[in-house]
Amino acid sequence: MPVQLNHTIVAAKDQEESARFLSEMLGLAEPKRFGPFTIVEVDNGVSLDFLTSDEEFEIQHYAFLITEEEFDVIFGRIQERGMQYWADPARSQPGEIYTHFGGRGVYFEDPAGHYLEIMTKPYPVDG
Repeated sequence: MPVQLNHTIVAAKDQEESARFLSEMLGLAEPKRFGPFTIVEVDNGVSLDFLTSDEEFEIQHYAFLITEEEFDVIFGRIQERGMQYWADPARSQPGEIYTHFGGRGVYFEDPAGHYLEIMTKPYPVDG
């Protein structure tokens, strides 16, 4: 079997709020409960397993590859909610999107402060 990412645990201030936010923003299925986790599954079978933490946690970055049509819908949700967004991870280009590699992308935050990115073209990997 080839190596595949199956899931990752995402620390959150409120796991239900963060999981619901992600599923709503990306237009995914409702989060599900499994043990102590609130789980959001993305279309390639990988899940983000949210877990409430009272401790300080590192802010993480999660990037989602989507279609051009999905970008329009998700970016529309970002704008409708009046959320801040950036064209770069350093947040030096507020209120802008990027157009790398012939695609579009944007960064925004989830309720726990994690840095989310939607992108329509993957970054090229030299191999």
